[in-house]
Amino acid sequence: MSILESGKKIVETLTGWQRPSGCDMDSLIRARKANTFRFKDDGAIPNHPHWPLVVYRGAVKLPVDVDPAAILEDLFERNGWGSSWRNGIFDYVDYHSRIHEVLGIARGSAKVQFVGKRGRTIAVKAGDVAILPAGTGHQCLHASNDFLVVGAYPPDGTYDECTGEEEHARTVETIPKAVKPRKDPVYGPNGPLAGIWKASR
Repeated sequence: MSILESGKKIVETLTGWQRPSGCDMDSLIRARKANTFRFKDDGAIPNHPHWPLVVYRGAVKLPVDVDPAAILEDLFERNGWGSSWRNGIFDYVDYHSRIHEVLGIARGSAKVQFVGKRGRTIAVKAGDVAILPAGTGHQCLHASNDFLVVGAYPPDGTYDECTGEEEHARTVETIPKAVKPRKDPVYGPNGPLAGIWKASR
């Protein structure tokens, strides 16, 4: 997280400045179709054997008078996805083998390659949200200068960072054990995620 974003987050947390109120949050959420993308193990990046990447396009309204990162942080926290951070997406492939991850685009746009070197490139922009099941490789190929992401994690699981073949044998065992989240990070307990991941198992 940049020094500027770290400072903003501290000030906002202490004062409430530029943070959305609880009653405003529902009006900032748009009903959106869940776009799903399935990826196979490519020999280096395992991806998830059963559950797809889920992308909601333009799911969150980001009004100019509120910090967009604060909106995403509060939304994810409300739905049980915490330990949030503000930053970009690494320019090398990484994934998590013991926990799922949500990425909300707060500002700007980028092209992100999912899976690994033989993966799929998806363009993302402010207001989009991607939910990555454990094992999903991701790498930023290009981003606008103002690109900012808020990431968060469900309460069950352990954060780890994996980058390639050396972890492959171990992570193919741990990835399927990552617990399914109780709530969709955008739409809550009745959101599409539970049905999509359940049906895919």
